[in-house]
Amino acid sequence: MLPIVIASDHAGFSLKEQVKKHLEEKGIEYKDLGTNSAESVDYPEYASKLCKEIQEGRSDLGILVCGTGIGMSMVANKHKGIRAACVSDVFSAKATRMHNAANVLCFGERVVGAGLAFELVDAFLSTEYEGGRHQRRVDMVNSFDK
Repeated sequence: MLPIVIASDHAGFSLKEQVKKHLEEKGIEYKDLGTNSAESVDYPEYASKLCKEIQEGRSDLGILVCGTGIGMSMVANKHKGIRAACVSDVFSAKATRMHNAANVLCFGERVVGAGLAFELVDAFLSTEYEGGRHQRRVDMVNSFDK
């Protein structure tokens, strides 16, 4: 399995660091794409970096953290082949993998605490895409990339 890619802006930096420790404790390999401090940065740069890693085949799944998760998800979904979901509950983290083949999980440090973030990450990473009846819809979503 390829390493998970993870990135944040300044507003998600603290939670990203906690999520990294959680991944380490679970033995899950990851690649941190920044930012590396709480100093103000532009979130689109970090979302784009992460998406390029997936587009170029260096990773299959990513995690983006900002203040709300919304900005990161908006940027990520502008990239071909990326299906990013901003979630704040475990059911949605599972469902977006099962039904939407989401490949990027987004959440916000100002919205979820560390405990819930760990649950979201675990649910997202442990859930497989079901395919089948969902594939037609995922193909439709992918058709908008053209």
